[in-house]
Parts: sequence; C-alpha cells; structure tokens
Amino acid sequence: MISSPSDRRRPYFASAAVAVLLLTGCTANMPAQGQGTTAPTPTVSATAPAPAPTQTPTTPAPGTPAPAPAPEQLPVLPESNPVSFAIPAIGAGSDLLSLGLRDNGSLDVPPGDPGAPASWYNNSPTPGERGPAVLLGHVNATDGGPGVFADLRKLKAGDTINVLRKDGTTATFTVDRAEQYAKDAFPTQKVYGNTEGSELRLITCDGYDPNTGEFDDNYVVYAKLAL
Repeated sequence: MISSPSDRRRPYFASAAVAVLLLTGCTANMPAQGQGTTAPTPTVSATAPAPAPTQTPTTPAPGTPAPAPAPEQLPVLPESNPVSFAIPAIGAGSDLLSLGLRDNGSLDVPPGDPGAPASWYNNSPTPGERGPAVLLGHVNATDGGPGVFADLRKLKAGDTINVLRKDGTTATFTVDRAEQYAKDAFPTQKVYGNTEGSELRLITCDGYDPNTGEFDDNYVVYAKLAL
C-alpha cells in the first residue's frame, strides 16, 4: 500500500465512511477502508506487451508554444513516527499515542480520561511525509474539563502546529482552514484523500446535543507543511 517511505499517497478511505469516536457519548461505529469490501485481484498478462510502433520525431510548426514542464512535487520529509505536538496559539500539546483500527474496523481513539493525550492514526502518513497525517484528540475530558483539542475552534489561518518526530526533527504545519461536518455526512475523501504535499488533519468531536448527551459532528482542522 506504500509506494515509498516518503510517498504514502494512498486513498486511505476513498470508498468507505469513517467514524471518529473521540469520547464517551461520541458514537457511530462505521467501517474504515476495506471493511466489507473485497479488493480486486490484479490481472497479470502471460505475454509481454507488444512494443510500441516506432515514430519519426516531428518538428513543431513555427510559432507552436513549447509544452509546459511537468509540475514539481512539493518537498516532504522522510518517514518518522510522531512523538508529540504543540500548538502555541492555543497552548495545546501532548505526547502522541500511536493507534490504528479496532477489531470492528472503527478508528481506535485515545483514552478519554482525563482527555489527553492525543493520538496519531498510524495508517496515515507520519507527519511530514506526503499525504494527510491524522491526529485525533478529545474535545473534553471524562471529568467534564477540557480535552486536549478543546480549543481547536480558536485556531486561525496562519497559526502553526509543531510535531516533534522520532528522528529529532520537527514538522511545522500552518493552519489553512477548519470545517465542521455531520458524522452521517462525513466527507471521507476530502479529509483522508491523497494530497500533493505533506498535510495534517486535527480531528475532534463537535455538535454536542444536550438532549442525547452525544456529539453529532466532527471538527476538522486542515494544515499544510510550512516550506
């Protein structure tokens, strides 16, 4: 699934719903990518493909514009697991757990007591690699206090997010935007789909319903590696 250590541009959840279960009462167990579906079996040809016919080079007609050069890929960092994060603008930060999927196919999440630390979803790229690295955190704690991602709504475009990596480097991301989504209409491809450069997603719960005691929405912060 990984094309190279620094180019994890796979469609993580391109065809399946994603549930982010971030604290008690934040419910909706939906399958992650690959749950309930069968990957197509690749077909291998028994014979070598026929060579392409030889073409005689042609000279462009006078005045014909030269073809545009292929766009260069944005620089990224090599693979290295995240250790911790800090967001100076809101005073948030914690060590980072490394969590994957539960047996039922839903995303595993950090322990809710007391609302920290946050976690890195370890089937996403490491922060700094090409693609969208995903950090999950609670909006509140089990004792009613604030969670590690309680103040994500205070972030503005241009604020920075620093992720310390195991190799000793720090990947610094700049906030681009943030959006709130209903969990039953979560834009899977938009949040988890491939990106040209290194990006970061911070995800927490939102849309608290006092009648049910549950969170109906997710809040997602989008950030890009500062170059």
